[in-house]
Amino acid sequence: MRKRSIALVVASLPIGSAFAQSNVTMYGLIDGGVSYVSNQGGHSVTKFDDGIYTPNLFGIMGTEDLGGGTKAIFKLENQFQLGTGAIEQQGLFGRNTYVGLESAHFGKVTLGNLYDFMYTSLTEAGNAPGVFSGGLYNFPAGPFQKLNLPQNPTGWFDWSRTTGTPTSNSIRYESPVFAGVSAGALYSPGGVAGSFGSNSGMSFGLNYAAGPFGLGAAYTQKKYPGSTSGSPQIPVWNWGVGAHYVFGPVYTVADFVTVHNSFSGAAAYAGQVAASWQITPAWSFGASYMYMKGNDVLDNNHANQVGATLNYSLSKRTMVYAEGVFQRANSGAQAAINGIMDAAGSSSTASQAIARVGLRTAF
Repeated sequence: MRKRSIALVVASLPIGSAFAQSNVTMYGLIDGGVSYVSNQGGHSVTKFDDGIYTPNLFGIMGTEDLGGGTKAIFKLENQFQLGTGAIEQQGLFGRNTYVGLESAHFGKVTLGNLYDFMYTSLTEAGNAPGVFSGGLYNFPAGPFQKLNLPQNPTGWFDWSRTTGTPTSNSIRYESPVFAGVSAGALYSPGGVAGSFGSNSGMSFGLNYAAGPFGLGAAYTQKKYPGSTSGSPQIPVWNWGVGAHYVFGPVYTVADFVTVHNSFSGAAAYAGQVAASWQITPAWSFGASYMYMKGNDVLDNNHANQVGATLNYSLSKRTMVYAEGVFQRANSGAQAAINGIMDAAGSSSTASQAIARVGLRTAF
């Protein structure tokens, strides 16, 4: 099963350069720990789990100065399972992988397997609460087992696309920042002869940042091929808005995200708030609250979820943490916390809780 997660990483290990005025950087994130799940398919379980607070990533990226404020850029990024060493996605570099050109005056154009703007304008820009309360478990999932999203490990995992879902064969543009405002667009041609829009995708993002305040909005539509030859396309669209404000050592953030499966009519939304407090240079604490609601196709199921994490930094790169998550759905629904990748891993009741201790390091 694939496990997509949040890819907030600042790469920082130069390994040399092939040409003058160029550089290549190798980077990575590693997260592992032990999680206790109160009810997974009807039973409690204690298990090793990884890629929760952050994903397990290994990547190489580089730039070459072309002069005149323009540079060539590339990134090759892989996600792996720490417990087994297996690659999470198809192909060696199946995450955020691209080649492109970046100009200080005209913006950035990239081509490859690229994140859409539900990730860029919300999560990467610091407008997604789940990042600040423990990671993957704190992003939307919920009692929406009938959502049935195509090419999804459970059918409802990461339905908001805010943990980072690459779109293959994409062309993406990001504008320079003008008076705090930036915008972007992505298009993925479907590559189906005789049908321009089949199997295609598009995404748009808009951001504003000024000092301690930031605001982001995004829209993504992906058309998935039908399950059998001749069956219709399955368009799925998302949109979301988010904002953050920093009060000294306290980072506050809120967002609202949606999903709609146009083939079945299933739709859901989630609203979430969070705050992270840097208590001392070593200690920090984050907490979040989320409400999720589905439409009548999803039996009008809804859920409340709270999460919290206490972190201790051993160094600038390494920290230990303890986190807890609890979700309560309506009577008759099956609670489902994000990041439990087994399609039968929903709770057998309306409640599900997770307690976890872990270690995360970066290079």
